[in-house]
Amino acid sequence: MTLHQRPSLQSVPAYKQGKPAAAGASKLSSNESPHSPLPSVIDAISEGLGTIHRYPSIAAPQLTAELAQLHSVDPEHITLGAGSVEVAAQLIHAVAAEGDEVMYAWRSFEAYPSLVRIAGATPVEIPLDAESKHDLPAMLAAITDKTRLIFICNPNNPTGTVVEAKVLEDFIAAVPRDILIVIDEAYVHFDRSAVRADGIDLFKKNPNVAVLHTFSKAYGLAGLRIGYAISPLEVANNLRKVAIPFGVSDLAQRAAVASLHAADELAVRIDEVVAQRERMYEALEAAGYPVVKSQANFVWIGAGDDTTEIESRLADGGVVVRAFPGDGLRISSGSALDVDRVIAALASVNEKVQA
Repeated sequence: MTLHQRPSLQSVPAYKQGKPAAAGASKLSSNESPHSPLPSVIDAISEGLGTIHRYPSIAAPQLTAELAQLHSVDPEHITLGAGSVEVAAQLIHAVAAEGDEVMYAWRSFEAYPSLVRIAGATPVEIPLDAESKHDLPAMLAAITDKTRLIFICNPNNPTGTVVEAKVLEDFIAAVPRDILIVIDEAYVHFDRSAVRADGIDLFKKNPNVAVLHTFSKAYGLAGLRIGYAISPLEVANNLRKVAIPFGVSDLAQRAAVASLHAADELAVRIDEVVAQRERMYEALEAAGYPVVKSQANFVWIGAGDDTTEIESRLADGGVVVRAFPGDGLRISSGSALDVDRVIAALASVNEKVQA
């Protein structure tokens, strides 16, 4: 006897995390922080170990209050999840039903299509423009009466490009007010462009904008899984309904609060990541690779058909990256040693890539 299963899941690939690295190799496949946890964060986690037999607070009052103060928003607009990807799933379930459409740029965060299909909604993928940026005019033209939600990943994963403030403001103004626009700012702390639209500011100015943030990247808490949304009140209330009960552990909440208190220490680390990103970008550009100027904690090589070959060269040099066959490679900004290995492995572009 064969068990009944959802036929629609046959078209949903399981999410694949970045490839692991062999001992001694550089793992630059998952956009993780290259820095070990801050001592103050470890202390905060240690203090909570004695109560892990108790359920965590779903409301997370201390963390929610501090986030509300940080962003100058009402706490009721803040909801939590096990990383921003889980909050993205909550948003889709809260807004889109079967047959509804969820739009996003492509290529963008690779979990979007699976999350949409799992929710029973229909993904609408709009190709990036020639500069690897969101094609907002094309996205606007693709809106239908079934469109319920639009993701704008800013900076975009995996290209690292940003949507400029005026461009995004005009886009939001043109989108019907009954469509939720979600600005995914997982990599916002690494942006040095000074032109990117500020998601929190747009949330405050528009009734149909929500923002996603995570503690996984800049805060270095990827292993504890905690992220949050700032959304309109009616959306936030529904996010609480679809959220997994007790999905954010007490240890994660404690670590997030401690991280917010260590903003100055983290700023130094973030600057180091940005400096290594710039060094990697400049070296690869000088070597002739089709790299894209990034404002995230990674660099994108739009290698096309040469992707697998370049991935192999990096692997031979002790570097594991995220490869998207036929499209390109995303290389996380790691330590100075990690970037040294990338530069050494790709010292010069080969004739095939030049052609």
